Amino acid sequence: MPSRPDLRWLKVAVVLLCVLLGTGCAQYTLEGRAVSMRYDPFRVAGLPATDGPSGLRGPLPESTARVQNSNGGEIDRAALAAIEDIEDFWAQHYSEAFGGQFAPVQTLVSIDPSDPNSPQVCGAEAAALKYNAAYCRTRDVLVWDREFLLPVANTFFGVMSINGVLAHEYGHAVQVQARLVDADTPTLVGEQQADCLAGTYLRWVAEGHSPQFTLNTTGDLDRVIAGAIAMRDPISLFRLLAPPSEAHGTALDRVSALQQGFDIGAEACAAMTLDEIQQRRGDLSKLLFHPGIPASNLSITEDTVATLMDDLTTIFRPVTPPGLAVDQTDCPLAEGQPARYCPDTNTVGVNLGLLRQIGTPADESEQVLLQGDNTALSAVVSRYVLALQQERGVSLESGVAAMRTACLTGVAQHQMAERDDLALTLGTGDLDEAVSGILTNGMVASDVNGGVVPSGFTRVSAFRSGLVGDVDDCFRRFP
Repeated sequence: MPSRPDLRWLKVAVVLLCVLLGTGCAQYTLEGRAVSMRYDPFRVAGLPATDGPSGLRGPLPESTARVQNSNGGEIDRAALAAIEDIEDFWAQHYSEAFGGQFAPVQTLVSIDPSDPNSPQVCGAEAAALKYNAAYCRTRDVLVWDREFLLPVANTFFGVMSINGVLAHEYGHAVQVQARLVDADTPTLVGEQQADCLAGTYLRWVAEGHSPQFTLNTTGDLDRVIAGAIAMRDPISLFRLLAPPSEAHGTALDRVSALQQGFDIGAEACAAMTLDEIQQRRGDLSKLLFHPGIPASNLSITEDTVATLMDDLTTIFRPVTPPGLAVDQTDCPLAEGQPARYCPDTNTVGVNLGLLRQIGTPADESEQVLLQGDNTALSAVVSRYVLALQQERGVSLESGVAAMRTACLTGVAQHQMAERDDLALTLGTGDLDEAVSGILTNGMVASDVNGGVVPSGFTRVSAFRSGLVGDVDDCFRRFP
């Protein structure tokens, strides 16, 4: 219809306005999704925070005849089921977002990188795809590693992680078909768009529209997001004109991009540019997004935590700064509790042993979600900022308090990245460590009693609002 392009670009204009205002204001559905905000602690971009079943509704496909080089095994059957579901989504909704008709990817290929007889794909040896999946735009081929990548994703990131990984790759096919990218598009933009397009599909599943899969909006959605961060595809392997130095973006970038698709829709994906990505990053130091600078790697000791507490006092300047207890005095901890705030004594209690565990460095080379010193230190920050809330006389025992805590932790992390008068500063990768902790243990978004906001998606939204805001913003947004 002649009016469709005009409507599409009107939606893009609205999305851009929301981004520029920094509000994440409205969300649009391919089927008229209601407008809502991201900051309700018990909802996920307007959907209820559910903990029901996730995964395939029925049996796996019996045949993988459509998949070249398949061994017919369970992983390839699961991958084919995911792809057919993703194609079902785009067949229904592609024309609403981009106009024209959707065309499925022509060729699907499964490879075993350890098998010397595995075929080349788009000129690359199978071994180059170990722990990877990719879309070859020049030949319209989607390929995945059935031996390492998808089994690891399924084991460590849940029953819907294969869908998440392949929805990202299919996003590359959609963006090529919709002419959202060309040879000059920066890799960062292309990857963010693919994350965003994957988010639109995941929303459709979470809403219950998929005939084949279900997805709850708490633990399993969190695991899909975590898998999307850890199981990123190879930079420039099949996008040969993109320089290898370009990155996929930080964990915060990738979660934010996926949230744009889940929260707003495909129009947000089409609107992504380098300027829009920078706008989402706010005025955070560019060094935090530079792929060549290593993250900090501090030992979690009493001195480290005490230094952190001093830095937080410099940042926030409370009238009565909270004390620190490492020996169970003044603020005893329950078993398994790494840190706690005790309002009666205005004290932050910490278990250094448990903090060291959650701060032990680990990264994607181990096929796990990134973690490190800032995973632990951000948890301590979250207990400190409860003292700020007590000083302002607001409740410390609610979902709103938990969201406010995540927001204020984000404020502290921003200051630690920018200021040169602090002993501890954030480096590249440190924000990723904090985001990983928010997704996996949720302590950063918990109230004084340890009550955690149910969805990591929503927890990250609150944290990010503090990163790009300030203390007063957090108290206004979460009164």
